[in-house]
Amino acid sequence: QLQLVESGGGLVQPGGSLRLSCAASGFTLDSWPIGWFRQASGMVREAVSCISSSGRKTYADSVKGRFAISGDNAKNTVYLQMNSLKLEDTAVYYCATSTQFRECVDALDSYDYWGQGTQVTVSS
Repeated sequence: QLQLVESGGGLVQPGGSLRLSCAASGFTLDSWPIGWFRQASGMVREAVSCISSSGRKTYADSVKGRFAISGDNAKNTVYLQMNSLKLEDTAVYYCATSTQFRECVDALDSYDYWGQGTQVTVSS
């Protein structure tokens, strides 16, 4: 059974760091892309970063230079290292995979398996 489980969220002050984890089961990281998405209260869900089955990485402009995505094949886990966090990074963060593609895609509805989400709150 294909499953994604996020962890690592929490409360952090502006300028601080967090590392989110997305543990995958039922498939391996070299099968399909895994993306990180976030949804702030009252806002639409947006793409944050993605790593393809071949390891290619993409980032939203709002997080470039601050966030870094990586994959650990041995642990079958994708990480999102978030540095220099801002108030506007506050959101529920989700990881998801698309079983339709091997490369990252923009359309959120292309991602057919989602984790339960982890809350990230940036506050002083």
